[in-house]
Amino acid sequence: MTENNQHNAIDAGNTELHHPEWDEPIVCRVEVDLPKWLRQLTGSDWEVYSEEEAENCISFAMRKNGAHTQKMPLNLTPSLAEVTLYHNGYAVVDVDGKSLFDGSLTSGGSDFAHLTYYHADSGEKITLN
Repeated sequence: MTENNQHNAIDAGNTELHHPEWDEPIVCRVEVDLPKWLRQLTGSDWEVYSEEEAENCISFAMRKNGAHTQKMPLNLTPSLAEVTLYHNGYAVVDVDGKSLFDGSLTSGGSDFAHLTYYHADSGEKITLN
């Protein structure tokens, strides 16, 4: 009798854990408003001037907005930033060669980063309750 009860408990547990809708592949996409995020981190306005994509990330070279058109003294250089966004939601931000941010964008650390989920096969957006 005890063996039968254990078998029923295992079946009930498997039923609760089996969700066929979860078997479908999904894509998670992190969307970031880079200029606004850098403004939040530094207090300055920034613009993207180049980008480079690799297999596991995309990097953006940024400069302070208007820095390329301002006449600056020879001993000063405009502030430059490099933002690397990894496909897993991790990000690294360096400003003038110094680390400003190194962490996950998906942990709620930024008001300008949002996670969106899509069905991998159809591309249809998934709305979470």
